[in-house]
Amino acid sequence: MPLVLAMRFRGTMDHWDPTLLDALAAHHDVIVFDNVGTAASTGEAPASIEGLADGLLGFVEALGLDRVDLLGWSMGGYVVQTAALQLPERIRRLVVAGSGPGAAPGVERMTPEIMQIATRSTNDDEDYLRLFFPSDPDARDRGLASLRRLDARLNESGAVVAADTVRRQLAVIQGVGTTIWDRLDQLTLPVLLATGVQDVMISAYGNFLMAQRLPNARLVIYSDAGHGFLFQHVEEFAEDVHRFLSR
Repeated sequence: MPLVLAMRFRGTMDHWDPTLLDALAAHHDVIVFDNVGTAASTGEAPASIEGLADGLLGFVEALGLDRVDLLGWSMGGYVVQTAALQLPERIRRLVVAGSGPGAAPGVERMTPEIMQIATRSTNDDEDYLRLFFPSDPDARDRGLASLRRLDARLNESGAVVAADTVRRQLAVIQGVGTTIWDRLDQLTLPVLLATGVQDVMISAYGNFLMAQRLPNARLVIYSDAGHGFLFQHVEEFAEDVHRFLSR
């Protein structure tokens, strides 16, 4: 069963940690892509979550895949949930990583400081460490190691997300609202929720609320990690995904 990955805000297919891709690909046919208007893909980037879900489903259709598993990280988590709501018969299982249900009761939004860092025109190592990893030495070391692994791909491809696409993706995030939250009970397929307790981008609490409303969900929480838990704990997360998809 192919596993298609949907990326975060301001990310390209070359922003997936290659060690994570290798770990997932040891057991699954892993497919990464840039959505419409992002990095290497042409077209006008969608400004709605439904548009990004259409881009994902159009990509799956173009590959001639009848059924797939989906894994979405951060904004990509919103995308895969929306895609499964739009075309449930094409999606077998769903992995929602470092994401949430959009606006939900009691879920804190990111602080102005974090939003300011996330929307800078360029980000350095310290920005990424602040956004994705806790401040303790071990987490920082693992975060820096992940960033250096990314360098090999990014230095070769030079992949970036254009400023207009960034603005449209920001509109997507701000416009999600309760669109997903109100329809969670319709996601009857198996869903794996994975999050880091110390996530400063998307509150981990939203995953607990999702687990209460989803009919067929499992929740994995990494207590020593944040938004980048899947790069901080590559092998553990890959094993969690493999175990879930293999059931």
